Amino acid sequence: QVQLVESGGGLVQAGGSLRLSCAASGSTFNINIMSWYRQTPGKQRTWVAHIGSGGSTNYADSVKGRFSISRDNAKNVMYLQMNSLKPEDTAVYYCYAVTFSTVGYWGQGTQVTVSS
Repeated sequence: QVQLVESGGGLVQAGGSLRLSCAASGSTFNINIMSWYRQTPGKQRTWVAHIGSGGSTNYADSVKGRFSISRDNAKNVMYLQMNSLKPEDTAVYYCYAVTFSTVGYWGQGTQVTVSS
């Protein structure tokens, strides 16, 4: 079992920055890929970025060049640095971890609100 807890969300003006954190606990040695997703009311949860156990990263086109994903395997924490935020980035952001045995775990989410 893996438990994930996000933090760092909040209210920020357009053009500002936030850094989200996702702290993992439990069987963290099993974690392979970690991802960020986001969801707005009435819409499906969409993928934002992911990072592999070796550090390889990939981003959705909508955030490429503005967001940066990283992870500290020693501390079992994943980060999402969000710069040049736009109102359309407003969403609940979720942390997602997949183990080497392809079992997935979700965090509870953290709200990010970008005002115009």
